[in-house]
Amino acid sequence: MADIEELEKVREIFRGDRFATEMGAVIDEIGDHHAKCSLIINEHHKNAMGGVMGGVYFTLADFAFAVASNWQKAGVVGLNCDAAFIGAPKTERIIAEANLVKDGRSICTYDVKITDELGNIVATVQCMGFHKG
Repeated sequence: MADIEELEKVREIFRGDRFATEMGAVIDEIGDHHAKCSLIINEHHKNAMGGVMGGVYFTLADFAFAVASNWQKAGVVGLNCDAAFIGAPKTERIIAEANLVKDGRSICTYDVKITDELGNIVATVQCMGFHKG
């Protein structure tokens, strides 16, 4: 796990991911090909039925993938993501943890698990990225 000074530098870099950060996503933790990000759900994250919009889960997962795959060495862009929306959170805060599965010469794969604060899985996302240049 990175120290607090390095975490603050990474947070500053990824403030540029304005869609995610303005939606409320924050970086909680970084490690070797790993990131933990979270957000507090509020009314503008909800759909007409009162549930969390799938795009909120996907954006948080995409943000965690971006941080995990780029904070050590920038250059990974998303190729494909496959999301499964499994359940509803029981807490206001949701957490996305992205972990490297395979890092090839040009393609990498990350698994992202989104849970509520009680550990209930609400979504999973598999992200495939391409190493540019």
